[in-house]
Amino acid sequence: MAIESRHDVMRSSAQDMLGMFNRQSPPPAQPKMGFFTDTSLCIGCKACEVACKQWNQLPAKEPAWTGTSYDNTEHLSAITWRHVQFIEKFEGERSAVPPSLPLFESQISEAKNNGTIPMTPPGTALPFFNTDGWLMRSDVCKHCAHAPCQEACPTGAIIRTEFDTVYVQQDICNGCGYCTVACPFGVIARDEQGDRQAHKCTLCYDRMKDGMTPACAKACPTESIKYGEVEQLKADARERLGVLHERGVAEARLYGVDDNILDGGLNSFFLLLDEPEVYNLPANPPRPSNHVVPASFWTIVAAMIVGLMGIVFFKE
Repeated sequence: MAIESRHDVMRSSAQDMLGMFNRQSPPPAQPKMGFFTDTSLCIGCKACEVACKQWNQLPAKEPAWTGTSYDNTEHLSAITWRHVQFIEKFEGERSAVPPSLPLFESQISEAKNNGTIPMTPPGTALPFFNTDGWLMRSDVCKHCAHAPCQEACPTGAIIRTEFDTVYVQQDICNGCGYCTVACPFGVIARDEQGDRQAHKCTLCYDRMKDGMTPACAKACPTESIKYGEVEQLKADARERLGVLHERGVAEARLYGVDDNILDGGLNSFFLLLDEPEVYNLPANPPRPSNHVVPASFWTIVAAMIVGLMGIVFFKE
């Protein structure tokens, strides 16, 4: 009896250990969530950048003068998951103030009269009388419906959550960098100064699970960044586009709302006030998986040709 009891205990312990290693059941599916970023409302305050860094505890970058307008972040990176672009749009050349400073009142008046200093500073007049200014856009991961980064990941570290967002599991990522090459938007990147793993926006997955709004959308003072169910956001985006067109903003357009981009569209899409290329967005981003079959076919054809040539050569 004692031996049988011992075997029973050992069998029970083994079953418990196997249960620990069994894969947990996935959480139940939730509505597809995403972002709608309306660049016509963005004021470039960078509150979204700060909120993203604060909530996700991302390290700061060493400040440096980039020379790119008021943009000191430059681009998305492993430690910058939100990036506010400043794109200057000035019709004429901007004359520089003479370096002989300080300027006296007589010099300032003379500079205004000869055109060295414009009478109306660029970008300060009402838009009805002056088209000079900036285009501003808060860039972020697009959480593509068919994400190239996920398709390229060899370890399965990049997954889709129950909210259909794209998420990088840091405990599985091996830092190979395949995802960084596959992403057509330059979003995901490796932290070369830190853990050398890939990092990007999680759409505040930890907040979403508790029914909270992502930090960037919560902090946006103009509601330029809207968070919600993707289908509802798309309806809002189309409605907003119609309003702008009625008000004479003919250059307004949507990017990523339809399914043409990457064979399924984006779950984080934009309303733009110019061509996508102006915002450094590809008009037709490539999906690497679409090239697998053609490339494999021609590889097989080439191998067959080389093989036939080898047979002919050795026969001779």
